[in-house]
Amino acid sequence: MNKIVKNTAILTIITLVAGALLGLVYEITKEPIAVAQENAKQEAYKVVIADAAAFSAYEDFDAEEAKTVVSEAGYTEDITEVAAAEDASGEIIGYVISATSHDGYGGDISVSVGILNDGTVKGIEMLSISETAGLGMKADEPVFKEQFKDKQVEKFTYTKSGEEGDDKIDALSGATITTNAVTNAVDSALVYFQNVLGGSVNE
Repeated sequence: MNKIVKNTAILTIITLVAGALLGLVYEITKEPIAVAQENAKQEAYKVVIADAAAFSAYEDFDAEEAKTVVSEAGYTEDITEVAAAEDASGEIIGYVISATSHDGYGGDISVSVGILNDGTVKGIEMLSISETAGLGMKADEPVFKEQFKDKQVEKFTYTKSGEEGDDKIDALSGATITTNAVTNAVDSALVYFQNVLGGSVNE
């Protein structure tokens, strides 16, 4: 019995020490990780709206409102963050809208979409993607992402037949699921922009 009590006490001490060490490591690494994530995000923002001098969080962003707007348009994607893009004088020239699709082949795909006030998509950048190497991961290559660049359309659709048009995106060979997920994420960002931020290609 004494041996059981002794072993239990030892295990308890080990567990407590391990827990304390994990907590300490978390506190030490929390801030550097947050800084690194913020820097990566700011770099992505700069890629999608290169003309912006600064980016600030859109204070009126409401995740539940965004979910409703996107859902009513027929999409299942999540709008996770919105930032206002400002020029050197502080004027808002557009927005960077981050959207996540849950329909990627390898899991969630998160994309930042830069949209100017007139509805022009200036670019997209992957925030998170874990698709198949040589197939779905080609969505993170310039040749694919640049298909969205400088396009002013209501929505994008992908094509496997080479159909032309500003709103047409050539599907990645062998990675239609990935293409669909990225396209839907970008379209969800456009839906949010058009319905919440007051922008529209029809204005």
